[in-house]
Amino acid sequence: MDNINNDDVKFMRMALRQAQIAFDMKEIPIGCVIVKDGVVIGKGYNQVEQLKDATAHAEIIAIGTAASTLDNWRLDDCTLYVTLEPCPMCAGAILNSRVSRVVYGSPDTRFGGCGTTVDVINGNALKRDVQVTGGILADECLGLLKGFFQQMRLEKGDSGNKGV
Repeated sequence: MDNINNDDVKFMRMALRQAQIAFDMKEIPIGCVIVKDGVVIGKGYNQVEQLKDATAHAEIIAIGTAASTLDNWRLDDCTLYVTLEPCPMCAGAILNSRVSRVVYGSPDTRFGGCGTTVDVINGNALKRDVQVTGGILADECLGLLKGFFQQMRLEKGDSGNKGV
């Protein structure tokens, strides 16, 4: 983990706004923004249910929009901000797109691909150096996820008190 920079909280709040869009659409609320030179060049939110596509994670969509903005699939010198630690699939896409830095909110104890469960990023076979910072606005990011799953359980009539 590297040091937090002054813009990390600002851009994580933008990622949280993307996550809220997903929440409002009854998608798992994960949001992502990609920044280059202090400017947001890509953003996305989870759209797996809406698009009926298992790969439609916030990071994948944000990588696609950032690549379109730059007219280049190489996202060198870009920082990806995401509300939940990327899964192994998204971590692989981060490596392939050459993102330089990943900043995530809440760690993912089930599917985290940046060191919590598995580590796709560090020591990767592609020899890419990607800095990872976790825990930025973690409580807010996790709170949105917990609220979502609590709401889904209530809508399904399950009043059980299970964790996320």
